[in-house]
Amino acid sequence: MKTLQTTIAGSFSLAGFGVHGGKPVTLQISPALVNHGIVFIRHNAEGRRESIPALSSSLGSTTLNTSIGSVDFGVSTIEHLMAAIAALSIDNLNIEIDGPEVPILGGGSAEFIAAFRKTGLVEQDAPRQYLTILQTVRVEDGQNWAEFVPYDGTRYEVEIDFPVASIGQQSFSFELDSDVFEREISKARTFGFMRDVEKLRSMGLALGSSLENSIAIGDEGQVLNPDGLHYPDEFVRHKLLDSVGDLALAGHPFKGLFRSYRGGHKLNGALVKALLDNPVHYRLES
Repeated sequence: MKTLQTTIAGSFSLAGFGVHGGKPVTLQISPALVNHGIVFIRHNAEGRRESIPALSSSLGSTTLNTSIGSVDFGVSTIEHLMAAIAALSIDNLNIEIDGPEVPILGGGSAEFIAAFRKTGLVEQDAPRQYLTILQTVRVEDGQNWAEFVPYDGTRYEVEIDFPVASIGQQSFSFELDSDVFEREISKARTFGFMRDVEKLRSMGLALGSSLENSIAIGDEGQVLNPDGLHYPDEFVRHKLLDSVGDLALAGHPFKGLFRSYRGGHKLNGALVKALLDNPVHYRLES
């Protein structure tokens, strides 16, 4: 595990459109000083600006994505970018964004990882602090659950179960490692069912979703993307990717084991809150 905080060597920009709103958006990602954390700076053409820390205390909606900030001026779908940041062990960044939603790009974290790699990472002269899990913390929603368990390292174990032919029951485990994340997880795309598309779009959602950035599942449970899947079990790998990004809102990397069964953004957010709400569950240490 890294002992020093990390930022990036320089600034870079990425542009695209949101998977839900379908609107064009540009990110400007820049280095930040020690102990700054990950901070989104939302602005618009009228000159309004607001800094929103990527923390559980800023958490907004967890319906179909993870959002931070206020309903009228927040930032949504941050999880894929946050997953790349967490996987690369980056601690301090400013992320300027001129729209309400992080661009979907390829539907996972691969483009973010590539941009960070190209720009380069820089260690900083300050110790990195970890949330060491001391006691099991668990949240449940019917049959669905997520938990932190004490563990010597940082590990994720995710299981999903969908009653459709192309998904079914899948599980994937991962010890936090940037190279493994880049190779085995970062290209896993978000997914959805064609039967839900009309309803979602009537709600102003999934307007930017396409076969270029999402896996589409047909009425018979079949994958509709002409090129198929990036991984045989891409669905569970994307759920794990989402979890890496969602749990980064704890504000510090964790030492422990995260497990979930049929989890998602809502349970992930609730788990982080449950952890932080009771200091007996963890110890903050370098």
